[in-house]
Amino acid sequence: MHPIRTILAAALALTLSACASQKGQPTTQFDFGPATSAQTQAQGTLGAVVVTDVTGSSALDNERMFYRLSYADALQARTYANSRWTANPLQLLTQRFKTRLAQAGARVLSETDAASGIPLLRIDVDEFIQDFGGVSQSTGVVAVRASVFQGHTLVDQKSFRQAVAAPSADATGGARALAASTDAVAADIVAWLGTLNLNRR
Repeated sequence: MHPIRTILAAALALTLSACASQKGQPTTQFDFGPATSAQTQAQGTLGAVVVTDVTGSSALDNERMFYRLSYADALQARTYANSRWTANPLQLLTQRFKTRLAQAGARVLSETDAASGIPLLRIDVDEFIQDFGGVSQSTGVVAVRASVFQGHTLVDQKSFRQAVAAPSADATGGARALAASTDAVAADIVAWLGTLNLNRR
């Protein structure tokens, strides 16, 4: 075989080997970890509240873990190759918010358990991503819009955003930061609901 062809064949073999190795790597799965103690209590008594499933972009309706290199291209969202959530972020957020509300003293109901007069909480996700401001510096950003209804009447609506620094510049750090940001947003929502005095309406 010609020397040049030999070199090209070897290079191709190495490339295919590297691709096969990457595909064969085990996938690491993350969730938000245990919901230990609630971070805050509501100012008032929360009582019963119907919590609908969290909604958001279709990009969040799968288990992929997204990150953004804002220092290089803020318009491009990327995904980790071998890291995934255990469930899609919308499901993880729904469960976490329900858990935090229950820990704060609310009686959390689903839509199927809804009764007339019980306030309904709807949460829409505007942002859920690990954002790199530099090569080794990133934050877990969670931004939502929360709306409270009683019957068909909008009681109040408010936006919440938290950005917690990631302990490491990888998927593990991103998962920890996003979990912390989610808990911080949940604490803000609990405090806000306490100011609305829903049970007095």
